[in-house]
Amino acid sequence: MTGAGRRTRPLGSQTVDIAAPREVVFDVIAQPYLGRATGAMREKVRVLERGSDMVLAAHFTPVAGGRLTATTVETVRFTHPERIDFRLVRGPVPSVTESFRLTEHASGTRLEYRGEMGTDGWALGSRWGRLVAARWEETVAASLTSLKDEAQRRSRHTTPAAGS
Repeated sequence: MTGAGRRTRPLGSQTVDIAAPREVVFDVIAQPYLGRATGAMREKVRVLERGSDMVLAAHFTPVAGGRLTATTVETVRFTHPERIDFRLVRGPVPSVTESFRLTEHASGTRLEYRGEMGTDGWALGSRWGRLVAARWEETVAASLTSLKDEAQRRSRHTTPAAGS
């Protein structure tokens, strides 16, 4: 759209503590973009262009009970090992910026998600944004759960047993 009646709203924040080193968590997030994606991830993410610290990627999200797939195109920028930033290029709203921030703490890594969504069209756009934001945040929450599970699984498999 044109930016007329632009309104912004926050996305998140969502925080998850992960019992894994920050490097492992970063690698799990970055793998489908910078490395070789698993079969399951290839159904969700396709890298369109790749640079040294940024990719352009299409993301596929099931909607309408899985009957439809929403496609967004985003730039994904990597600041190893503490941050990954996303910026919407094409999607259901004109503007989204997001970040995953990784900090070390006593039991592993804290991953914090924050973002901002912009909609055009005054009140009508704002109502559409509420619908999109609810689904967007549900998708992020599911991704964070998967990231946590995978990072902890990898960490268990790479950490030597006590007394070894």
